[in-house]
Amino acid sequence: MTVVHSPVGVRSIITSLVAFFILASSIVFLLDRGQEEQVQMAVEHGRQEVQVKLEAGLQEPAIRGTAEEGDASNEECNWSRGRWVYDDVSRPLYNGLKCAFIFPEVACDKYGRKDVMYQHWRWQPHGCDLPRFDGIKLLEKLRNKRLVFVGDSVNRNQWVSLVCMVEASIPDDRLKIRIFNGSLISFKALEYNATIDFYWSPLLVESNSDNPIIHRVEYRIIRADRIEKHASVWRDADIIVFNSYLWWRKQKDDMRMKVMYGSFEDGDAKLDEMEMVDGFEIALKKLTEWLGENIDKNRTRIFFAGSSPTHSWASNWGGEDKNKCLNETEPIYKTGYKAATTDYSLMATAKSYFRTLEPKGIHVQILNITELSDYRKDGHPTVFRRQFVPLTKEQIADPASYADCTHWCLPGVPDVWNEFLYGYLVHK
Repeated sequence: MTVVHSPVGVRSIITSLVAFFILASSIVFLLDRGQEEQVQMAVEHGRQEVQVKLEAGLQEPAIRGTAEEGDASNEECNWSRGRWVYDDVSRPLYNGLKCAFIFPEVACDKYGRKDVMYQHWRWQPHGCDLPRFDGIKLLEKLRNKRLVFVGDSVNRNQWVSLVCMVEASIPDDRLKIRIFNGSLISFKALEYNATIDFYWSPLLVESNSDNPIIHRVEYRIIRADRIEKHASVWRDADIIVFNSYLWWRKQKDDMRMKVMYGSFEDGDAKLDEMEMVDGFEIALKKLTEWLGENIDKNRTRIFFAGSSPTHSWASNWGGEDKNKCLNETEPIYKTGYKAATTDYSLMATAKSYFRTLEPKGIHVQILNITELSDYRKDGHPTVFRRQFVPLTKEQIADPASYADCTHWCLPGVPDVWNEFLYGYLVHK
């Protein structure tokens, strides 16, 4: 058989032509990709220009964002440091007007708030992303489990937020219920046998403020050595989110905490009086002792929510104190802003107590939400909420006098707190 070989010169020419066509095709492909990227950049640039024009006069222009990609693999990501990005694509995470479980004191749009920018801000950590919230994934994580929020009305604010975030993933109303039982409120996702509870315990240990309805007292009294009545409610929980900050702040300069030891029944009752922060340490000490003696470290995950700032002193951001946070519609843009009236030291104190549990293998994860919340002077209900006590003529004449600058409108800031919680539960 005769094999005909191509002359070397011809073969080289053919090889060169093939290489040329491959190179040309690659260049065309890259040019096409480049054009697509330029078009996308032009669209994004157009969005930014529109946003800047719409929000002319802001202290710092906000850029409309798109739905973020969650990066759960970055363990070094510090979620608590970042900035607020205006995002009308992926925010809000739910429709507050359609959430059947929202509470009237935080349903701001229902009670007349017309500006809804507060619903469209997304927290963007520096150099990384929060994991994208997925209600179904969280419900699967909570299948046959019980999550309990323990604390005050701000913690209840966070509980309502999480309930609204997950109930949107349960379209059948027959498969979700809410149950009130004194200090305990339960949301149950029946299909998953998952329970998300809130338990009223504003001072962690037993106190004269334990009634979830009637707790406005002239003198606050805690029982230094009594926690079991509360602990019996959360003892069997798989996940506990504690919160205690607001009730330890001084409402007036001479405010002090009364601390009771012993009991009247046993005849050994003793009453001391001390600074509010010292009472906080007593409560933390008792809580830490109980956790160390009773928590199953292989079953229960424990979180402690950071301080939720109030915005009652407008001079902190250059306003007039008489206005509190009334009519605020934008965040504070100054990077690293910390209000003079926000006490960051209480969380440092809490960390020092929880650190003593580490040798026992018990870790308390702090939800560090203070700084990101400090920026959000625009996120409070002010006058756009249900008023449970009729307003006086004087209050009606001066809306700032009864403006709520403590709790948070929903959808809003607490949704981000729960994105942190979700990230830890599902991705870390």
